[in-house]
Amino acid sequence: MRNRGLNLVAPKVTPVLDPAFRPPVLANRAFRALASASGQAVPVTVALEQADGSVFHFSTEVLPEAHPAAEGNSLVIERWLKFLLWSRGGYRVYFAGPAALAQALQRHYLEARAGVFDANIMGARVYERPFEVRLTRREELPPACARTQPLGRHWNGCRVGFDLGGSDRKVAAVIDGKTVFSEEAPWDPIPQADPQWHFDQIMQGLKRAAEHLPRVDAIGGSAAGIYVNNRVKVASLFRGVPPEPFERRAKDLFLELQRAWGGVPLEVVNDGEVTALAGSMSLGDNAVLGLALGTSTAGGYVTPEGNITSWLNELAFVPVDYQPHAPVDEWSRDAGCGAKYFSQQCVGRLAEVAGLEIEPSQPLPETLKFVQTLMLAGDYRARKIYETIGTYLGYAVAHFADFYDFRHVLLLGRVTSGPGGDLLLRGARQVLEAEFPDLLERVALHLPDEKAKRHGQAVAAASLPVVAAAPGAQLAS
Repeated sequence: MRNRGLNLVAPKVTPVLDPAFRPPVLANRAFRALASASGQAVPVTVALEQADGSVFHFSTEVLPEAHPAAEGNSLVIERWLKFLLWSRGGYRVYFAGPAALAQALQRHYLEARAGVFDANIMGARVYERPFEVRLTRREELPPACARTQPLGRHWNGCRVGFDLGGSDRKVAAVIDGKTVFSEEAPWDPIPQADPQWHFDQIMQGLKRAAEHLPRVDAIGGSAAGIYVNNRVKVASLFRGVPPEPFERRAKDLFLELQRAWGGVPLEVVNDGEVTALAGSMSLGDNAVLGLALGTSTAGGYVTPEGNITSWLNELAFVPVDYQPHAPVDEWSRDAGCGAKYFSQQCVGRLAEVAGLEIEPSQPLPETLKFVQTLMLAGDYRARKIYETIGTYLGYAVAHFADFYDFRHVLLLGRVTSGPGGDLLLRGARQVLEAEFPDLLERVALHLPDEKAKRHGQAVAAASLPVVAAAPGAQLAS
């Protein structure tokens, strides 16, 4: 990603292993200040439309075309819109602003590798509509229309909860809100081409949990990816499945599992949403942004009213670093996105920089275990890795606060386990204290206890389905 005229502001707190890091929050605020100081700031408003009729409005400002730094307009708007698309979602972008910027966006989504990826995911994969950027006048924007709904917090009956990550799957058995069993098992779903493998693995976990219940009244799931009405839209867990078997079977895999369990209520949602739900329940408060640092990065959001929205919250793909040589995500082919900064992938890429000797072929979960073992032994190299991620996190929290209204940030996932999680949190707070003291006063960062870090999402997921008074069913033969 090239600078293209944007002033990249150096952070006051430099990541110890990544001195070239340039936080978007600082660049964006400097750009907005420059636009305001010009006295001729040009307003830009976009409306994102989703397939269910939801429409979300967002506004910002850019520099006038004659300004010496106006070349930065294109990059600022493209990165801003990318964050909105992956946090909110939408297949159609109504753009009220300079025509030249709208045309640049249209070319980006048709020609640029990362733009084509975004357009394909938002259009064909998630909303099953053609993706488009439509230039319009502000008065012609469709009216805003947002939908929210309660999420989970249902505990009556005998429930199974599961959490599917990229390197392990977890299950829990819950009776009237009390956890009677939980288990974690390794798996490697991403390279698997046969949907039957995924079905068998998930079913195996569900059966293990069901052994500890007198019956199964409901099944709730947390899984990495985008799910709509229990159908798989986009998920790294199924990246190895070719298009034809994905459409034929993987897309409706959870509906197939529901039939196998006699049609009991079953709900599957993005694991980030369940992270936020778990945080809201444990904290007894709302306005929670949940971040799960696992194989990739998952995000979820509980509104100040205690509801979830139709937003995607796919924070693995939002920009968190504007440096020109930021690491590139191998799936989207974009640079500087969340998955490379808040996940096992980040630990893996920083391990070599920290001076650790890691076999290139070693799986990322094993690299993470190695680094966490070194952390327990007090190794300074492992410590630098967590200090670096903590600095990333502090600037990301400030960046996210420009797009979300939250009072709490809850961190879950394998990366946060052990003493490294506390160091990560300390680093984030150091950044907020140095650069964003007002934010530190109104936002609290949280780590749950070790068991909740690893199994909290599976337990919270069990509360997703609504269960009627009638008892559930046993596994169909």
